[in-house]
Amino acid sequence: MKHKPIVVVAGEPNSIFLEIFFKSLEKKIKSPIILIASLNLLKLQMDKLKYKKKIIELNYNNILKKKLSNNNINIIDVDYNPKYAFEKITNKSNKYINNSFKIAFKIIKKYNLNKFINGPINKKTLLKKNYLGITEFISKNFKIKKNAMLIYNKKLSVCPVTTHLPIKNVTKQINRKAIIEKVKLIDKFYRKKLNKKPTIAVLGLNPHCESVDKYNEDEKIIKPTISYLKKNNFKVTGPHSADTIFLKNNRKNYDVILGMYHDQVLSPIKTLYEYDAINITLGLPFLRISPDHGPNEKMLGKNQSNPLSLIKAISFLDKN
Repeated sequence: MKHKPIVVVAGEPNSIFLEIFFKSLEKKIKSPIILIASLNLLKLQMDKLKYKKKIIELNYNNILKKKLSNNNINIIDVDYNPKYAFEKITNKSNKYINNSFKIAFKIIKKYNLNKFINGPINKKTLLKKNYLGITEFISKNFKIKKNAMLIYNKKLSVCPVTTHLPIKNVTKQINRKAIIEKVKLIDKFYRKKLNKKPTIAVLGLNPHCESVDKYNEDEKIIKPTISYLKKNNFKVTGPHSADTIFLKNNRKNYDVILGMYHDQVLSPIKTLYEYDAINITLGLPFLRISPDHGPNEKMLGKNQSNPLSLIKAISFLDKN
């Protein structure tokens, strides 16, 4: 097969994902898509949204023997009780979502596939305290210890050193090793997939990179780490103040802004580019991307959701 398939897990059943998935299929791509989801749920959503397309049901053991086409919806059916469709998000769907991921991981390993997208899930009900997010969940399933969450836009990307961590715990996780690990993963990804050595701005932890405390993480940890990275031929600068780095004349100088915690960099990137960004997990043996938004259950069935982030995710994988 010239173009390897893109494996897609629909994720939370009571979300907008299938709606934006249908809209995304209107774009022409070369890589065939294999959807892992409930066939019953798919049909219900198609009826509700008045979407028509031929459905081809696939078997786990023969997916690469068939000639896959995006003129159809190619699906591996995962059991899910349709009576729970169009409800509020609860833990009733946990088994279904877990089974969907298990099937996807088996397919990726068995057929050596390298393109994976997952729809949004509710971290509170599915992952609970076991994982900080899907990035960590997928990494553990592939025995990957070093990973990074890159919110990618071709003009500017961001990466948090800590991911879905309560603010009160952030300072405990800011250290030399973590910062170096993220910079190396970003540098490797940009050189390998985008054919360029990235320029990275590293943010400070404290407002204006200053602290009234005797111990200042920006001076004691971040600044020496940046000096080390510079000496080892990484294009990094900082620490920069988070309140000014995203100004137009500042951000234009960088490919990636590395922040110390989740909302320090995700809030501004979403403000700047809204749906024109994708979440890429760095460090995996394959490309894993998710649209940069949540389940948004309040918009379920309204046919008003913006598919741009998923379109960008599929397009990125189609080219790689």
